[in-house]
Amino acid sequence: MVDVPRLSYFYGISIYMYPRDHNPPHFHVIYGEFSAQVQISSGAIIGGGLPSRAERMVGEWLAAHRLDLFRAWVLMQEGKSTNEIAPLG
Repeated sequence: MVDVPRLSYFYGISIYMYPRDHNPPHFHVIYGEFSAQVQISSGAIIGGGLPSRAERMVGEWLAAHRLDLFRAWVLMQEGKSTNEIAPLG
């Protein structure tokens, strides 16, 4: 279990989720100078933006870990810590 909000890291991409964040369920991505918020259910970028290659990698990672992300969202909304999620690759 981790108390820090970083859930995963791969290819220079950091994935974060913050306790008691606003709906819809989403996660934050930081890649160099770029940042985005990605909706878990649809994979849509709901804020910010990423280079296309990073966006594709985040989409692949999301497809492989959508259930893990929803579980993490529920735990974080309850103020609990969650496990790290495996990186892409």
